[in-house]
Amino acid sequence: MNTTSAPAAEPGAAAPGRIVLLTTSHRVAPGLLSWPAWQALRTADRVLCADAAHPQLPYLREAGITVAEASPTAEELVAACAGGRTAVVVATGEGEPALTDGLARLAGSGRVSMPELELLPASYDLPGARLLDLVQVMDRIRVECPWSAQRTHRGLAKYAIEEAYELVEAIEDGDRDELREELGDVLLQVVFHARIAEEDPEEPFSVDDVAGGIVAKLIHRHPHVFGEETAATPEEVKEHWLRTKAEEKQRTSVTEGVPLHQPGLALAAKLASRVRTAGLDVPLPRGEGIGYELLALAARAEAEGVDPEAALRAAARAYRDAIRQKETA
Repeated sequence: MNTTSAPAAEPGAAAPGRIVLLTTSHRVAPGLLSWPAWQALRTADRVLCADAAHPQLPYLREAGITVAEASPTAEELVAACAGGRTAVVVATGEGEPALTDGLARLAGSGRVSMPELELLPASYDLPGARLLDLVQVMDRIRVECPWSAQRTHRGLAKYAIEEAYELVEAIEDGDRDELREELGDVLLQVVFHARIAEEDPEEPFSVDDVAGGIVAKLIHRHPHVFGEETAATPEEVKEHWLRTKAEEKQRTSVTEGVPLHQPGLALAAKLASRVRTAGLDVPLPRGEGIGYELLALAARAEAEGVDPEAALRAAARAYRDAIRQKETA
């Protein structure tokens, strides 16, 4: 049937047929379609696709399905389904807004006996599939954006710190929308740095290497999940983690791996935590001045299970609110 010239079905026509709009995800390998999708394709009287370069077409044709490269109007598609026939439209990446809008208008007109309309997802995004979009977008930005093309690891370092602080603020404020956005900003830093790393002439690595490394680390450090060990309490989990981490790093001091450029209170609390976890008896240094007093407060907070940075931020917010209240009084 030539769908470009078929007349619209007359009202009251018997067996109006069926239109199936088949949607697929470009994030799933072409050809990996659901069983209902393959059934619809194999039993259809006509399969159409407006995009001649649609990634699914080679696989459909290899499976013996004839696909017409056509973009029928709503009227033409309805006419193609007359007499109980079924037409399957393989949707393009943008969907089929013109076609679906036309079908809606036609159905609302009341002058045409409409076929059964069905939206059939042929493939679904797996969890994390949108990360592929982020990688592709970052690739293009790195090449085409003059600012992004010149960024380096060192030049971006400050943004990673800023975004991490904004994420913490969103968490402490309890703002879900801000939390989602700030998580995205932190994720962007990871993908951006990984994209830059691909260009290193001596030691390149990609975002897949980054993801593969952390996956391997998580599996190795969770033998109670992926291995034969058991852990019934958070304390036992932490014991597993510390033991496997020590085996990996083979450090000679508990202070190794503690970043010295982190905020002072966090640094002091981290050192106190390492000392306590290792069971070392190391008295705090005695000295004059506010620095030693802050060190003692940070160690005390860590011993009591309090994050001194978070506690100070909470107190600072209260101070900020008091200042604003005074200003508006």
